[in-house]
Amino acid sequence: MTTERDPTDGRILTRREETIMVITIDRPAKLNGFSAVMLDELSRAYTEMEEDPAIRCGVLCAKGKNFTAGLELSKLSGRFAAGKSLFSPDEVDPVNLRKLRTKPIVAAVQGICFTLGIELMLAADIAIAASDCRFAQLEVQRGIMASAGATIRMAERAGLGNALRYLLTGDEFNAETALRLGLVQEVVAPGEESARAMALAKRIAAQAPLAVAATLANVRRSAFEGLNAAVAELQDLQSRLRTSEDAAEGVRSFIEKRAGNFVGR
Repeated sequence: MTTERDPTDGRILTRREETIMVITIDRPAKLNGFSAVMLDELSRAYTEMEEDPAIRCGVLCAKGKNFTAGLELSKLSGRFAAGKSLFSPDEVDPVNLRKLRTKPIVAAVQGICFTLGIELMLAADIAIAASDCRFAQLEVQRGIMASAGATIRMAERAGLGNALRYLLTGDEFNAETALRLGLVQEVVAPGEESARAMALAKRIAAQAPLAVAATLANVRRSAFEGLNAAVAELQDLQSRLRTSEDAAEGVRSFIEKRAGNFVGR
């Protein structure tokens, strides 16, 4: 799925810092609202991260005072009229509902974090929020419903009643409430969210990649398919990990009282 670029449509920036890919939403003049071009570029960035064997973790962040106000509907009318999905089925899905990724992502959010912003944040694996965050899942106020994961993940994280409290009203809530409900994992002072997300990403990237991927997969299986499905694969996952080079290195590093030097094999 490709879209011709207009300079006013914004962009998604990517950069690599050693084993981490930083993905940045860049359209601050429009509250980082998503155009069709930005949706396509975000999918591509996630695919590049997934396909690059050197990348072990991602950080999703945004330029300016706000994470994103969500979709700019006027820029997407053609896509919706044609019955197309938000993200290309040929790329990794940024909201992690269809073509899934295997590498973890830490999200850093600030200021306005509405609609798709919440869904991208919840689709990440860890979320760091600035204390000035304003959250809202506004779709019911526009005659539509959240369809990029909020109806699933808000209930999973916060409980059914807490999720419906905000999904059915579109009311705003703050960072303190998001932390209390488990929608974010840490709240920091404004301006510190990206640095904290990067620090956590570096901690994740320093661990054994095969073990990180297996842990992430098993947690997701439990969430999506239930306890029995997750338990059923534990022994096989652990057996495969125990025969890896990284498991041997883990034992050596423990005996030698040093950090492990993991290679993903």
